Amino acid sequence: VQLQASGGGLVQAGGSLRLSCAASGRTFSRHAMGWFRQAPGKEREFVAAISWSGGSTYSSDSVKGRFTISRDNAKNTVYLQMNSLKPEDTAVYYCAARWGEQKVGLYEYEYWGQGTQVTVSS
Repeated sequence: VQLQASGGGLVQAGGSLRLSCAASGRTFSRHAMGWFRQAPGKEREFVAAISWSGGSTYSSDSVKGRFTISRDNAKNTVYLQMNSLKPEDTAVYYCAARWGEQKVGLYEYEYWGQGTQVTVSS
């Protein structure tokens, strides 16, 4: 599975962005997907995950109620809708895939995209 993240950019606090992650490979629909982020000088952290069917999602406490993960298996794409953005959301956002159930640990994921920069100005 190869992953290509896009949709990052510069936005003011309170604004919205939607990230996309396009996947190649015929088994995308059998992979759970996750979004992670890494701010300068910090470790990569879990943001949200979704099951292979899309029927189950999980988000970190820091983004719960503001970010929504979804997927379209017909388009081999997973999305991260980010609303009410805050300066502390500034980071490089990565999508990741793993065979089986969604997990929160980054070491549980086998495939990674290249990352897309999100910058939130105050």
